[in-house]
Amino acid sequence: IYQAPAKLVQGDLTVNSDIRDLSLHGLLLSGSPANHDFDRSKMLDVDIELPDSDIVISLEAEIVELNDNFMRLSIHHIDIDSISHLKRLVELNVGDEALLHREIEQLSDLGA
Repeated sequence: IYQAPAKLVQGDLTVNSDIRDLSLHGLLLSGSPANHDFDRSKMLDVDIELPDSDIVISLEAEIVELNDNFMRLSIHHIDIDSISHLKRLVELNVGDEALLHREIEQLSDLGA
């Protein structure tokens, strides 16, 4: 499981969070995202800055689940460069190509 900071932007709202798990389909974030006024009917812009590099993975995602402890996001749109970096990142960190394609519901739970 790769952990990295993520910046979430929705309109004028910008929130920093932490990635707890990811796949090619979505992200699991922590950092009390529910304490903010996200509109579940609108997309979020997500930027993931990879530590010790100049790589930024940028994507657009929709909120699938939001509570006091975590947020699950489904990737709606991602450019070709970002998906290439995301795929490589997941491959390096999970070591199993089957885990690349996990659905949002299969991303690890914080307490599980």
